[in-house]
Amino acid sequence: MKNVVVFGGAHIDRRGRIASTTTLGASNPGRWFEEAGGGGFNAARGMARLGLSVSMVAPRGGDAEGETVARAAEAAGVIDRAFTFLDRRTPSYTAILEADGNLVVALADMDLYTMFSPRRLRQRALRDLVDEAHLVLVDANLPAETLSAALRMAKEAGARTAAIAISPAKVERLRPAFPHLDLLFLNEAEAAAIGGEKSTTADGWPAILRGAGIAGGVVTRGGRAAVAFKGDAVATVRPPVIEALGDVTGAGDALAAGFLDALMRGAALGECLRAGVGAAAVTVRSPLAVADDLSPERLAQELDLVSPAEILFSQPHHRIAEKDAP
Repeated sequence: MKNVVVFGGAHIDRRGRIASTTTLGASNPGRWFEEAGGGGFNAARGMARLGLSVSMVAPRGGDAEGETVARAAEAAGVIDRAFTFLDRRTPSYTAILEADGNLVVALADMDLYTMFSPRRLRQRALRDLVDEAHLVLVDANLPAETLSAALRMAKEAGARTAAIAISPAKVERLRPAFPHLDLLFLNEAEAAAIGGEKSTTADGWPAILRGAGIAGGVVTRGGRAAVAFKGDAVATVRPPVIEALGDVTGAGDALAAGFLDALMRGAALGECLRAGVGAAAVTVRSPLAVADDLSPERLAQELDLVSPAEILFSQPHHRIAEKDAP
């Protein structure tokens, strides 16, 4: 079994969903929902549900919310490697969603993540964990210097590396780490923040992001075709039409989970992207950020609805390299 280590956010997501048409500056009827979340944690739980051995390393507070995160890790099969600050609050993300599930506004209370310094990566237990990993995934909730140190340590250990952008503001924290990064998962707003311009087509993004120093990545575009690139290979996949949208929260994290699971199983770029799009589709049909029914069998069913990848350019027999199995 392939080992994955995730360094990133594992906190509480609070989402208020407006019941009808959104009226800004006024009280809107709706419902409130709370669950464990975080970009890295969502992806970690998705990968664990798909069968990978996943360890999650994140700070949290010694409060009831921290216990909720711990229970969510156990339920998904994630190995919980958290370090707890007993006198601090667990970080939280609070979002207001429209009736159709799209985001209106969000607030991130995540000061605790600044306590995750590069010094913590020197712990023998974490060094050993990375030494045994085939893949290290980070998210941009952590400080820039910690992200760089974690990805550099992973590359030195021979692991593949990947990152989740989180937001247009936070993705800048990853810029110093680009030399150590194999794959970056981001949406169009985050891609434009890094590349300095916005592409009007899926196939325009690889050149923009390569110009910014990114070796490989995946750009999601809502209901339009997603694009993945690595080396000389570029692939696009159009997501299936989903009439009954549950909640878009966690869709990008699920795509990263599905993509990376396929990567660890030796799939080519186009099939990795199809798997990611399929996992995202399973998630947006669910009201949860990580669908309870996400599994290899459920993903296989969803892939019947996902169109074949369009390969725009690749070398013959191109595959994304991965660390050899033990």
